[in-house]
Amino acid sequence: MKFSNLFFTFTLILILNGFIIFKTPANSFHDDKLQQTTNLVKANNKFITLLGTQVDVGQKAPDFKVVNASFAPVTLSQFSGKSILISVVPSLDTGVCSVQTKRFNDEITHLPEEFVMLTISNDLPFAQKRFCKTENIDKLVVLSDSVWRDFGKNYGLLIKDMGLLTRAILIIDSSGIIAYKEIVADISKHPDYELALSTMKALSPVEVLTQKK
Repeated sequence: MKFSNLFFTFTLILILNGFIIFKTPANSFHDDKLQQTTNLVKANNKFITLLGTQVDVGQKAPDFKVVNASFAPVTLSQFSGKSILISVVPSLDTGVCSVQTKRFNDEITHLPEEFVMLTISNDLPFAQKRFCKTENIDKLVVLSDSVWRDFGKNYGLLIKDMGLLTRAILIIDSSGIIAYKEIVADISKHPDYELALSTMKALSPVEVLTQKK
């Protein structure tokens, strides 16, 4: 077999394998049994459909499984006992998502160490890793829901027929209860940073000193 033919065959195998690897997770969210929400979020002034179970403030936060930059599984339960802000974005490589991620990366430095901030998107871990390196995102925990769509389905944030997550902010307190939820009504707009941050700061333990008589 000539080298050119061998190279072509090898390349074709790689392409087909890559297609199979990434096709399966991408199709996993096409599930007719998932709850559909049609009146929460607009894109281009039209409502989009969100797939998955909506969560409410005051309920126990559902666990989920995502992956980090090395494709290692990460679950919510791994952060048990901590207050967690989850910044959800459609794609890190877009303007608003980039600003949102950089804003929270800066803000985490002003919070106690027992607080955690996560950014979750359906970008592949390779793209997330490149973005973090380029933009110096080194304080947030950036995670991908691209493999199982588990986070999106468990929190009702998966956009039907797009495979992306809608823009949202969630805060989970140290006892695992959802303390704050914002699903941004227009996917192209920013979330309410100040309200989310003030809610997060309110979860910080306060030490009261009683003056001795």
